Amino acid sequence: MANAYSEHLEQIKNTIRLAIHGKDDVIDMVLCAILAGGHILLEDIPGVGKTTLVTAFAKVLNLDYRRVQFTPDVLPSDILGFTMYDKNTGEFSFREGAVYTNLFLADEINRTSPKTQSALLEVMEEGRATVDGVTRELSRPFMVIATQNPIGASGTQKLPESQLDRFMVRLSMGYPAHKSAVDILKGDSHEIIRGMESIVTKEDILNMQKATADIYVSEALYDYAVTLTEATRDEDVFTLGLSPRGSISLLKMAKAHAFSSGRDFCTPEDFREVFLPIAGHRVLLSTKAKATGATVTSALLNAFGSCPMPKVN
Repeated sequence: MANAYSEHLEQIKNTIRLAIHGKDDVIDMVLCAILAGGHILLEDIPGVGKTTLVTAFAKVLNLDYRRVQFTPDVLPSDILGFTMYDKNTGEFSFREGAVYTNLFLADEINRTSPKTQSALLEVMEEGRATVDGVTRELSRPFMVIATQNPIGASGTQKLPESQLDRFMVRLSMGYPAHKSAVDILKGDSHEIIRGMESIVTKEDILNMQKATADIYVSEALYDYAVTLTEATRDEDVFTLGLSPRGSISLLKMAKAHAFSSGRDFCTPEDFREVFLPIAGHRVLLSTKAKATGATVTSALLNAFGSCPMPKVN
């Protein structure tokens, strides 16, 4: 099944690259997260192309797409919807919020209130929304892609760990390399995106997600995934390690990486490629580790290196 979609996957990535220059690794990880059925957090400074990346994916994947610019006055009802009394019919009717779509972009999610942020918890975990005691299923496929400015930027507030844990990966685009920056100046990304054609249907995406979930994982690799998870729980280094949800995300992303590579089985390298995007936003360094000059990235790389890579036939 993996090979049946390999051509589509390469076409998707190549088309996205027309608008997003020099960020192949980010494009690959976003596509893997979509195949794994997860949500994505893009953390970076303004102006590096986060929203452009999301718009390009929505166009190429033929997804219904809604964007909300999160500000302090955005309410949960703006996201989930609300019921209102219709005096003409004498009944209450439901007005959908922005989350009733396939791809919901929560732009600058850390600029809004914790109450509004928490409105997404059920949506991200269960793919449904409850308003006034009534639960409604969301469209499928469904994913949240949120952007946030680095912590400490003006007007921002930190997302709670419970919400961070619901994002399958956290990615950063960063400044473009010199040649890529020149290519950006020569083109018009918005015009390029407008000219893009859809490559797959929603049904194709659901089929690819199912095929990704069916990727073979050996017993040794299941054990390896748990070992990697446990390595982030060393109390001398981390005050918060990967949760069981984090280890599930690690497994799903490894499967997605295998699928996007044209294989129907996982290898240890699949886990290596997705480990940092999975773990970086889920762990907290201990005071002791910070005192030694460690960073989250260096601590995670050390944790990864401490786990022997299994031999898989």
